[in-house]
Amino acid sequence: MNLDKILAFFVPKDVAFFPLFVADAKILIRGSELLKKLMTIPTAEGRMEVTKEIKAVEHEGDDMTHKIFQQLNKSFITPFDREDIQELAATIDDVLDYINGASQRISLYKPKTLIPVFIEMAELIHQATKEIETAVVALHESGKNREMIIQSCIALNTIENKGDDLYHLGIMKLFEDEKDASELIKKKEILETLEKCIDKAEDVSDTIKTIIIKMS
Repeated sequence: MNLDKILAFFVPKDVAFFPLFVADAKILIRGSELLKKLMTIPTAEGRMEVTKEIKAVEHEGDDMTHKIFQQLNKSFITPFDREDIQELAATIDDVLDYINGASQRISLYKPKTLIPVFIEMAELIHQATKEIETAVVALHESGKNREMIIQSCIALNTIENKGDDLYHLGIMKLFEDEKDASELIKKKEILETLEKCIDKAEDVSDTIKTIIIKMS
């Protein structure tokens, strides 16, 4: 038995990370809810207001990421590997960054309309954030909740596959229907950002799978 395992046996693990990650996941869900709301607003002025709300939530997410890193710096024994704590915090932050990135592009580019695929992608992102929250909450008792965590990870993979399909169909329809070159470029970039957001959600799943494998 190496020194780390001996210390881990005698020294209580710092469980402060679990409520921090749960709070972070809830912030992420709020961001995804606002993104869904954004996609239903018909006016540029109304979208601007929701974009400001999303930006504020993104700042909250950044603050929570910093709190997790601060906790990591002062913790001697962590509930799972330090690099996995860093990776989980960073990947959750990435999802929120791309939610903010999509909203900022909508606000800055001011497309004349928001195409239906945007709403569908935002719904997938929202579903993904709920699965992330389920998995993160379950990590506190990963042994008992292992199957629940695995099912959320599978769901995130399914969502990512659906996102890919929606993205490709959306791009195809965009090139078929949009005759204004400027509008095409704007909408294509927004769609790409939404697709990347879903990809980042799957990265969270990959990190969580790594954690439960190591903890088993």
